Amino acid sequence: MKAKLQLELDKLEQDLIHISDYLYENPELGDEEYKSMALLTDLLENHHFQVEKGVVNRPTAFKAQFQSEKQGPTIAFLAEYDALPVVGHGCGHNLIGTMSVGAGIILSKLIHETGGKVIVLGTPAEETNGAKVAMSEQGIFENVDVALIVHPGDQSYKSGESLAMDAIQFQYNGKSAHAAASPEKGINALDSVIQLFNGINALREHLPEGVKIHGVISEGGKAANVVPDLAIAQFYIRSETRSLLDEVVKKVNNIAEGAAQMTGTKLTISNYELSYDNMITNQTLSDIFTKNLQDISSQKIQDERIASGSIDMGNVSHVVPAIHPYIGLNKVGLIAHTKEFANQTITKDGHQTLVDGALALACTGYDVLTDKDLLEAIKKEFQTIKNTAGKGVEQ
Repeated sequence: MKAKLQLELDKLEQDLIHISDYLYENPELGDEEYKSMALLTDLLENHHFQVEKGVVNRPTAFKAQFQSEKQGPTIAFLAEYDALPVVGHGCGHNLIGTMSVGAGIILSKLIHETGGKVIVLGTPAEETNGAKVAMSEQGIFENVDVALIVHPGDQSYKSGESLAMDAIQFQYNGKSAHAAASPEKGINALDSVIQLFNGINALREHLPEGVKIHGVISEGGKAANVVPDLAIAQFYIRSETRSLLDEVVKKVNNIAEGAAQMTGTKLTISNYELSYDNMITNQTLSDIFTKNLQDISSQKIQDERIASGSIDMGNVSHVVPAIHPYIGLNKVGLIAHTKEFANQTITKDGHQTLVDGALALACTGYDVLTDKDLLEAIKKEFQTIKNTAGKGVEQ
């Protein structure tokens, strides 16, 4: 039966390559991916998917469904299609979106035989304010059995971990004054930010290995002879698990409060981007994907990457069994978020990555649809981790 998936992919291949290359030529930033969304959803509608646009109050998010008349599991493929400033698709989201749409379409051609449902979710703004967070919180995955996505990389890697992340803004309001003539009448907001950085740097010595804190001063005054009445610092705070991250954030917030008390400023703490949870790979599902990809691709599949960044797929993995592996662009050492990475997506190797990824996703979805024991094992692993963690899912 999997040979039929290959035949369906052969029919669709040129359409997928065209769309991926078009997205490369017309990159759109997060929550502005109107052309990208239109192209992807048009293809899905042409293959008889029911498409709902603007889900979870995000204009460029969508949910596309294709359901069999026979009962069965629900497979969700997640599509990203936002680009980066300047470098365009330097993270290969032109491939990600197209691979997931392609996987959904070719699997839908067999759904009447297998039973079940195929869903493709369009998930905007992964690079900044990931829509998967809202989707996880608002019940989009309630009736989904597994969620899959595959990301391009320099090489292929098994699905692994990612770091939980909070994006926190600290705004200090003081009082302006002439810095030379009447400094005693001012309250220096920039001093608060400087004390915040000093306090965080002192905290680093007492944090567990793996915690990462990095920030910038986005507002610190306009003129040297005016006491700054407004200063803003923005930080990413990351950790291996959500529970540990919450503890670290409390400590950082206490430092921020202390800086305000030291200088007499008023502090406002807010999240300037959505928070990402750590990625929890379902190993049973990952093993099946790895086997399928290895059967399809000649590239060696490496072990899991060491967690260093954060992805909104982490939030998904806390509510449904999920994987986030990497598929190689056949260029070892290629660095993501660069123009070179983007350019690789439209080469012959990039196009091969596209079709291999779509087929591996579809084959994995097919395995879940047709193997009850496999699905039971996937769900048992997910529930075991959830029960072990108690409240929330942690590794």
